[in-house]
Amino acid sequence: MAPEPPGGPPTLERVAAVAGVSRSTVSRVVNGSPKVAPAAVEAVHRAIEDLGYVPNRAARILASRRTQSIALVIPENTARFFADPFFATVVQGIAMYLADTDYTLSLLIAAEKDAEKTRRYLQAGNVDGALVLSHHSDDRSYVQLAKSIPVVFGGRPMSAEGSDAYYVDVDNVAAASDATHRLVARGRRRIATIAGPADMSAGLDRAEGWRRALEEAGMPTDLIEHGDFSPAGGEAAMRRLLERDPAIDGLFVASSLMASGALNVLRGTGRIVPRDLGLVTFDNDYAAQSSSPPLTTVEQPTVELGRRMVDVLLQRIAGHAVPIITVMPTRVIERGTE
Repeated sequence: MAPEPPGGPPTLERVAAVAGVSRSTVSRVVNGSPKVAPAAVEAVHRAIEDLGYVPNRAARILASRRTQSIALVIPENTARFFADPFFATVVQGIAMYLADTDYTLSLLIAAEKDAEKTRRYLQAGNVDGALVLSHHSDDRSYVQLAKSIPVVFGGRPMSAEGSDAYYVDVDNVAAASDATHRLVARGRRRIATIAGPADMSAGLDRAEGWRRALEEAGMPTDLIEHGDFSPAGGEAAMRRLLERDPAIDGLFVASSLMASGALNVLRGTGRIVPRDLGLVTFDNDYAAQSSSPPLTTVEQPTVELGRRMVDVLLQRIAGHAVPIITVMPTRVIERGTE
């Protein structure tokens, strides 16, 4: 442990004495007040560095009525959180943004049985705001939470209609429609989909995009099965689709992890992509890039999505006006599997 500077531990009073300013001036500088002359700010910062002074966090919270902490809530089980690369890249974007601020991040993986405890924690003044990612149809309580503290969702909340729920998302309907149109353009005529969970907006919206593309082409929309955004879910859904119609020649899969599971089933039946079946998917992560063959996919900017979520949240905490809905762009990464 480093020795204390002569005169005892550094205090607000000692910083004031070394800087040649009042105690209240030091307090204002520490709490980020703009009402301090630049020369005084520089003197205080120099004294803080020389003395090794660490501001009292509890006192700062009392003075500013801010905790300088935000929560990232993941309403999923722990296994899914660590298995899905989507979460890792969004969290990366959040962490990169917060690195340049005084805010700290609390990660709350809130499975359904922990939801009430999580909401109590968030409403108890422990954080200044919350980010909610991967929410399901039971997200009304988190939308209601937004009446108590600033909340920003990653993805359109299922119960957002008629509310002021702030969220950052991509246009899942348009992106899925564009991806499905690629299969139509390649001459595929029996196009199925492995959709995401029916209790998540991403699952529903991507299925709707697939449906719209086929309806515009005058093609049937009966071949749909739902998975849970996991490889196992993709495998099970692919088996069900092939049992229903072995003549499937096109497939839009709502996530690359489910697509990897579907590919395992297709290989097991001797079907070759894209010779026998065209396949497009969503998310340009390792599952899409390293599969055999690498998959044509919709890329959503997950790192930037994380950055934008926390940017909107911090602006809301600061009282600034920001759009309720922020839509991020997508693009198709073509790898010839249509």
